[in-house]
This record gives sequence, C-alpha cells and structure tokens, in this order.
Amino acid sequence: MQGLTEALRSGPVVLDGGLATQLEAAGYDLSDELWSARLLAQAPEAIVDAHRAYLAAGARVVTTASYQATVAGFERRGHDRTAAVALLGRSIELARRACRDQASHRPLWVAASVGPYGAALADGSEYRGDYGLSRADLVRFHRPRMQILAGAGPDVMALETVPDAREAEAMLDALEGIGVPAWLSYTVDGDRTRAGQPLADAFALAADNPNVIAVGVNCSDPSDATAAVAVAASVTGKPVVVYPNSGERWDARARQWTGQATRPTASVARWIGDGARLVGGCCRVTPAEIAGLAAAVAAIPQG
Repeated sequence: MQGLTEALRSGPVVLDGGLATQLEAAGYDLSDELWSARLLAQAPEAIVDAHRAYLAAGARVVTTASYQATVAGFERRGHDRTAAVALLGRSIELARRACRDQASHRPLWVAASVGPYGAALADGSEYRGDYGLSRADLVRFHRPRMQILAGAGPDVMALETVPDAREAEAMLDALEGIGVPAWLSYTVDGDRTRAGQPLADAFALAADNPNVIAVGVNCSDPSDATAAVAVAASVTGKPVVVYPNSGERWDARARQWTGQATRPTASVARWIGDGARLVGGCCRVTPAEIAGLAAAVAAIPQG
C-alpha cells in the first residue's frame, strides 16, 4: 500500500470529521471523562460504523477513538491494566476494520489520535495548556500510550489539539524511537497557541524533525485555522495539516458547544494553495460536510 508520506507528494488527502459528533448523532451519550473512548469497551461496532460513514463521505484517513484514552482512565472505570492496554490497541483495530470494509481502490490510512494531557483531565484544559508540569512529566505521560498505539500498527500518529508549544516539545521527545511517523497539530487562538506562544515559534519546533510528516492546526475556529496554514508552510517547509472545528466553542463546565457554526468548505482552495495537504474537520464537522469538502478538493485542478 502506498504510504501516506508518498501520497502527500501527489496532492491533498481528505481527513475525516468529528468522530464524537457522528457517535452522538447515532444516539450515544459521551458525557463522561472517557468521551468517545468509552465506546471502545461498550459499543465497538458503533465506532466502526462512524469510521465507515466518513470513509463513505470521501475521507481517506480515519482517526481513532483514542484522543482521551489512557490506561489510567480505563483503570478508573474498572478495567485492569491488561484490559486497558487492549482497549487502546482496539482503537486501531476498529479503524483498520472500517478501512478494510470500504469497497474502494483508493489507499486508506489510520491515524492514531494522541490528544494532549489536558484531554485526559476532561475539564477543557486542552484549550488552555500550561498545566504546571515539566517537560519530563509530560514525556512520561505521553510515551507509554504512544508505544501501545504504535504496537497496534497505525499508519501515522495524530499528535493533535496541542495547546502549548512546551507540550509539543514533550510529545516530540516521546515520539523518538516509536517507529511511526506523526503529524503535529495545534489548537490556536488568533495567531498564537492557546497558551499564548507565537505560531511561527510553535511550528518551528517540528521543522527539522524527521518523524513529523505534517504540521498544522485543528479544533480551532475555521478563520484562525485558515490564517495559520501559510505560517506553518513557510516556517517548516513541510506539508500542512488543517482540520478546524465548526467555529463553535466548547463549554467544559456545561459540557456543550456554544456559539454560531461556520463551515470550512469554502476555504479549501485557499488551504491547498497555501500548502495544506491533509484537510478535514474536527468537532461538529459531520460526514455530510466531509463529503462537501472532498468534492471541493476533487474540483481543484492538480499539477
């Protein structure tokens, strides 16, 4: 199978949208600290179905239900360590099954979602960063689950929704020797990370890292994400990954999205013109919107 890195040299690749969004639309309650990862144990077929919906819409990369998943989190829900490790690996297996089931001649890929430390806290910290932990503390948190996910055989690691350049440094440290390439994707506010660092400085951390195949932004307002694409491309010289949310804001206390939704499809041509090669959506972006995005990508002349 063609590798994702090679595919990016040929043109843009469409990512999926919000996995939790699709699961909630199917009637599942995700209002606990494990979020969509809870269904790895309770309703694994629902996760496969959600992946299939995005693949049918035109996505070529599906992102696993492991964003908030940790061994400690599963243990708190009554699973022993062996079972917790198996559930992390199951996230890869379910995504891979959805890809196998898709009747397609296109190459398809599985991205192992590795969310920031704040995601495991389930209190909205991934939209703030600066947890008061050292770089070594963060490496100790991230590396074991990266190793578990890598052992299940994903095509790429999605180091995503990273709010803080200091955590990005730790995640890149943890990635060393894992044996799976990664993309690094920040959540941003204007022209800065959520923790307040200039985006140019944050992107530059991955510029010379051979393990990183793309750099960019996700789970951010579409207008902020669009503005960041050219910065990421110019600073790193790497393909850019961009998958904003709907433009709404997550209220961690009320556990709901607020504000007005906007849709990213109209920005696709600009993203690609500015250097984006992995394009998709994040929270509140549905299969229907990914279908529109995929159609917009297909309509852009290549070459």
